Order: sequence, then C-alpha cells, then structure tokens
Amino acid sequence: MTRFAILACAALLLAGCGAETASTAATVGTLKKQELEQGQQAMEQAKQKVNESLQQMQQSPQRAAD
Repeated sequence: MTRFAILACAALLLAGCGAETASTAATVGTLKKQELEQGQQAMEQAKQKVNESLQQMQQSPQRAAD
C-alpha cells in the first residue's frame, strides 16, 4: 500500500509539472504572437511613411515647374 501511495504522489507531481509546462508554452506563444502583430503594424506604418515621402518628393518638382 505504501508503494502505491508513493507512486500515486509521484504521478501527481509529474502531472503537475506537465500542466505547468503546457501553460508556460501557451503564454510564450501568446506573447510571440503579440510581438509579431506589433512588428507587422510597425512595418505597415513605415511603408506608409515611405510612400508619403515619395509622393511629396514627386510633387516637389512639379510645383517648382509651375
């Protein structure tokens, strides 16, 4: 009976570690997803600024000619 109790406790402890590992992995996955989304938003904003700058540069010679 004592052997069974020790094995049962060991199994519970190991199961708890597995649950914690899965929870940690899910948290890390969520954080990485947020980082990726923020990076994509930053890239999109940078593209818009570059396009605006290019448009202004193209319009400057036209205005000078007028």
